[in-house]
Amino acid sequence: MLLVLMALALQAPDTLRFPVPDRPVSRIIAADWSDERDRDAAGEAPRVFAALGIRAGARVADIGAGGGYYTVRAARAVGAAGEVLAQDVMPEYLERLRARVRRESLGNVQLVLGTAGDPSLPGAPVDVAILSHMYHEITNPYELLWRLAPSLAPGARVGIIDMDAPTDRHGTPPALLRCELAAVGYRFERLVDLAPADGYLAVFAPPVTRPAPARMRACRQ
Repeated sequence: MLLVLMALALQAPDTLRFPVPDRPVSRIIAADWSDERDRDAAGEAPRVFAALGIRAGARVADIGAGGGYYTVRAARAVGAAGEVLAQDVMPEYLERLRARVRRESLGNVQLVLGTAGDPSLPGAPVDVAILSHMYHEITNPYELLWRLAPSLAPGARVGIIDMDAPTDRHGTPPALLRCELAAVGYRFERLVDLAPADGYLAVFAPPVTRPAPARMRACRQ
Protein backbone atom coordinates (compact mmCIF):
# COMPACT_ATOMS: atom_id res chain seq x y z
CA MET A 1 0.00 0.00 0.00
CA LEU A 2 2.81 2.39 0.89
CA LEU A 3 4.52 1.73 -2.43
CA VAL A 4 1.29 2.48 -4.29
CA LEU A 5 0.85 5.79 -2.46
CA MET A 6 4.47 6.73 -3.18
CA ALA A 7 4.00 5.94 -6.86
CA LEU A 8 0.85 8.06 -7.03
CA ALA A 9 2.63 10.92 -5.30
CA LEU A 10 5.45 10.76 -7.83
CA GLN A 11 2.97 10.76 -10.71
CA ALA A 12 0.85 13.65 -9.40
CA PRO A 13 3.05 16.52 -10.68
CA ASP A 14 3.05 15.05 -14.21
CA THR A 15 -0.74 14.73 -14.32
CA LEU A 16 -1.07 18.45 -13.57
CA ARG A 17 1.62 19.68 -15.93
CA PHE A 18 -0.20 22.14 -18.18
CA PRO A 19 1.15 23.41 -21.49
CA VAL A 20 2.65 26.88 -21.61
CA PRO A 21 1.06 29.18 -24.21
CA ASP A 22 3.15 29.22 -27.39
CA ARG A 23 2.51 32.92 -28.00
CA PRO A 24 3.03 36.24 -26.21
CA VAL A 25 0.94 37.17 -23.17
CA SER A 26 0.00 40.83 -22.75
CA ARG A 27 0.66 42.63 -19.48
CA ILE A 28 -2.26 43.76 -17.34
CA ILE A 29 -2.18 47.52 -17.75
CA ALA A 30 -5.58 48.80 -16.61
CA ALA A 31 -8.77 47.76 -14.83
CA ASP A 32 -11.01 48.99 -17.66
CA TRP A 33 -10.95 48.26 -21.38
CA SER A 34 -12.53 51.56 -22.42
CA ASP A 35 -15.04 54.18 -21.33
CA GLU A 36 -18.23 52.57 -20.05
CA ARG A 37 -20.44 55.25 -21.58
CA ASP A 38 -18.99 54.54 -25.01
CA ARG A 39 -19.58 50.82 -24.55
CA ASP A 40 -23.17 51.43 -23.50
CA ALA A 41 -23.74 53.76 -26.44
CA ALA A 42 -22.58 50.93 -28.72
CA GLY A 43 -25.03 48.53 -27.06
CA GLU A 44 -22.32 46.11 -26.00
CA ALA A 45 -23.65 44.52 -22.80
CA PRO A 46 -27.25 43.85 -23.94
CA ARG A 47 -26.01 42.09 -27.07
CA VAL A 48 -23.59 39.96 -25.07
CA PHE A 49 -26.26 39.08 -22.49
CA ALA A 50 -28.72 38.09 -25.23
CA ALA A 51 -26.14 35.89 -26.95
CA LEU A 52 -25.23 34.16 -23.68
CA GLY A 53 -28.77 33.80 -22.39
CA ILE A 54 -28.25 35.86 -19.24
CA ARG A 55 -31.60 36.38 -17.54
CA ALA A 56 -33.18 36.84 -14.13
CA GLY A 57 -32.07 34.23 -11.60
CA ALA A 58 -28.87 33.25 -13.43
CA ARG A 59 -25.52 32.79 -11.71
CA VAL A 60 -22.81 34.60 -13.66
CA ALA A 61 -19.02 34.72 -13.26
CA ASP A 62 -17.25 37.86 -14.48
CA ILE A 63 -13.68 36.57 -14.74
CA GLY A 64 -11.15 39.36 -14.82
CA ALA A 65 -13.84 41.76 -13.64
CA GLY A 66 -11.50 44.76 -13.47
CA GLY A 67 -13.49 47.94 -13.00
CA GLY A 68 -16.78 46.03 -13.08
CA TYR A 69 -18.36 46.95 -16.42
CA TYR A 70 -19.95 43.52 -16.76
CA THR A 71 -20.29 42.91 -13.03
CA VAL A 72 -22.70 45.76 -12.37
CA ARG A 73 -24.73 45.22 -15.55
CA ALA A 74 -25.00 41.49 -15.00
CA ALA A 75 -26.02 42.07 -11.37
CA ARG A 76 -28.95 44.16 -12.56
CA ALA A 77 -29.84 41.66 -15.29
CA VAL A 78 -29.97 38.60 -13.00
CA GLY A 79 -31.80 40.44 -10.20
CA ALA A 80 -32.16 39.50 -6.56
CA ALA A 81 -32.71 35.82 -7.39
CA GLY A 82 -29.39 35.63 -9.25
CA GLU A 83 -25.77 36.19 -8.33
CA VAL A 84 -22.62 37.56 -9.92
CA LEU A 85 -19.15 36.35 -8.97
CA ALA A 86 -16.76 39.21 -9.72
CA GLN A 87 -13.36 37.53 -10.01
CA ASP A 88 -9.95 39.07 -10.54
CA VAL A 89 -6.29 38.34 -9.81
CA MET A 90 -5.54 41.95 -8.84
CA PRO A 91 -6.46 42.67 -5.20
CA GLU A 92 -6.44 46.43 -5.79
CA TYR A 93 -8.99 46.07 -8.59
CA LEU A 94 -11.25 44.06 -6.32
CA GLU A 95 -11.03 46.65 -3.56
CA ARG A 96 -12.10 49.40 -5.94
CA LEU A 97 -14.87 47.18 -7.26
CA ARG A 98 -15.99 46.44 -3.70
CA ALA A 99 -16.47 50.17 -3.15
CA ARG A 100 -18.41 50.46 -6.40
CA VAL A 101 -20.69 47.54 -5.52
CA ARG A 102 -21.48 49.15 -2.17
CA ARG A 103 -22.01 52.54 -3.75
CA GLU A 104 -24.45 51.09 -6.28
CA SER A 105 -26.18 48.91 -3.63
CA LEU A 106 -25.64 45.64 -5.49
CA GLY A 107 -26.34 42.98 -2.90
CA ASN A 108 -26.06 40.05 -5.31
CA VAL A 109 -22.34 40.45 -6.09
CA GLN A 110 -19.63 38.33 -4.48
CA LEU A 111 -15.98 39.29 -4.97
CA VAL A 112 -13.49 36.49 -5.64
CA LEU A 113 -9.69 36.63 -5.70
CA GLY A 114 -8.31 34.07 -8.13
CA THR A 115 -4.90 33.20 -9.54
CA ALA A 116 -3.40 33.10 -13.02
CA GLY A 117 -4.25 29.41 -13.28
CA ASP A 118 -7.40 29.06 -11.20
CA PRO A 119 -10.52 31.25 -11.16
CA SER A 120 -11.30 29.82 -7.68
CA LEU A 121 -15.06 30.23 -8.09
CA PRO A 122 -16.91 29.29 -4.88
CA GLY A 123 -20.28 27.69 -4.35
CA ALA A 124 -22.72 26.33 -6.89
CA PRO A 125 -21.84 26.08 -10.61
CA VAL A 126 -22.39 29.15 -12.77
CA ASP A 127 -24.68 29.40 -15.78
CA VAL A 128 -22.46 31.85 -17.67
CA ALA A 129 -18.80 32.84 -17.46
CA ILE A 130 -17.69 36.07 -19.12
CA LEU A 131 -14.06 36.90 -19.90
CA SER A 132 -13.99 40.41 -21.30
CA HIS A 133 -10.91 41.88 -22.99
CA MET A 134 -8.55 39.94 -20.73
CA TYR A 135 -8.01 36.50 -22.27
CA HIS A 136 -4.76 37.70 -23.87
CA GLU A 137 -3.50 38.61 -20.36
CA ILE A 138 -3.93 35.12 -18.86
CA THR A 139 -0.48 33.65 -18.24
CA ASN A 140 -1.80 30.10 -17.75
CA PRO A 141 -4.83 29.88 -20.07
CA TYR A 142 -4.91 26.08 -20.38
CA GLU A 143 -4.81 25.58 -16.63
CA LEU A 144 -7.37 28.31 -15.95
CA LEU A 145 -9.81 26.90 -18.51
CA TRP A 146 -9.31 23.37 -17.17
CA ARG A 147 -10.00 24.47 -13.60
CA LEU A 148 -12.95 26.61 -14.69
CA ALA A 149 -14.80 23.66 -16.24
CA PRO A 150 -16.03 22.04 -12.97
CA SER A 151 -17.58 25.39 -11.97
CA LEU A 152 -19.82 25.43 -15.06
CA ALA A 153 -23.39 24.16 -14.73
CA PRO A 154 -24.91 21.75 -17.28
CA GLY A 155 -25.90 23.84 -20.29
CA ALA A 156 -23.61 26.70 -19.23
CA ARG A 157 -21.95 28.99 -21.74
CA VAL A 158 -18.57 30.72 -21.75
CA GLY A 159 -18.35 34.06 -23.52
CA ILE A 160 -14.96 35.51 -24.41
CA ILE A 161 -14.82 39.10 -25.65
CA ASP A 162 -11.64 40.26 -27.31
CA MET A 163 -10.14 42.11 -30.25
CA ASP A 164 -9.05 40.32 -33.41
CA ALA A 165 -5.40 41.25 -32.94
CA PRO A 166 -2.15 39.53 -31.92
CA THR A 167 -1.93 38.60 -28.25
CA ASP A 168 0.93 41.02 -27.65
CA ARG A 169 -1.34 43.83 -28.88
CA HIS A 170 -4.15 43.15 -26.41
CA GLY A 171 -6.23 40.89 -28.59
CA THR A 172 -6.65 37.24 -29.54
CA PRO A 173 -7.14 36.02 -33.12
CA PRO A 174 -10.39 33.99 -33.18
CA ALA A 175 -8.70 30.97 -34.76
CA LEU A 176 -6.13 30.88 -31.95
CA LEU A 177 -8.84 31.26 -29.33
CA ARG A 178 -10.82 28.36 -30.79
CA CYS A 179 -7.70 26.20 -30.88
CA GLU A 180 -6.74 26.90 -27.26
CA LEU A 181 -10.23 26.24 -25.92
CA ALA A 182 -10.58 23.10 -28.02
CA ALA A 183 -7.35 21.82 -26.46
CA VAL A 184 -9.15 21.86 -23.10
CA GLY A 185 -12.33 20.30 -24.51
CA TYR A 186 -14.49 23.41 -24.92
CA ARG A 187 -16.84 23.33 -27.91
CA PHE A 188 -17.10 26.39 -30.13
CA GLU A 189 -20.63 27.55 -30.91
CA ARG A 190 -20.50 30.90 -32.64
CA LEU A 191 -18.68 34.17 -33.19
CA VAL A 192 -20.54 37.48 -32.86
CA ASP A 193 -19.16 40.72 -34.30
CA LEU A 194 -19.83 43.35 -31.63
CA ALA A 195 -19.46 46.39 -33.93
CA PRO A 196 -19.96 49.25 -33.31
CA ALA A 197 -18.58 48.08 -29.94
CA ASP A 198 -14.97 46.86 -29.86
CA GLY A 199 -14.10 43.33 -30.85
CA TYR A 200 -16.01 40.07 -31.00
CA LEU A 201 -17.81 37.65 -28.70
CA ALA A 202 -16.90 33.97 -28.97
CA VAL A 203 -19.37 31.56 -27.36
CA PHE A 204 -18.32 28.13 -26.12
CA ALA A 205 -19.99 25.16 -24.43
CA PRO A 206 -18.14 23.46 -21.56
CA PRO A 207 -16.14 20.27 -22.04
CA VAL A 208 -18.03 17.00 -21.84
CA THR A 209 -14.89 15.57 -20.24
CA ARG A 210 -11.66 17.35 -19.40
CA PRO A 211 -8.51 16.01 -21.06
CA ALA A 212 -5.56 15.05 -18.90
CA PRO A 213 -3.35 18.16 -18.66
CA ALA A 214 -0.27 16.23 -19.74
CA ARG A 215 -2.02 15.31 -23.02
CA MET A 216 -2.84 18.89 -23.99
CA ARG A 217 -0.79 20.60 -26.67
CA ALA A 218 -0.26 24.34 -26.94
CA CYS A 219 -1.54 26.12 -30.05
CA ARG A 220 0.61 28.45 -32.13
CA GLN A 221 -0.44 31.99 -33.03
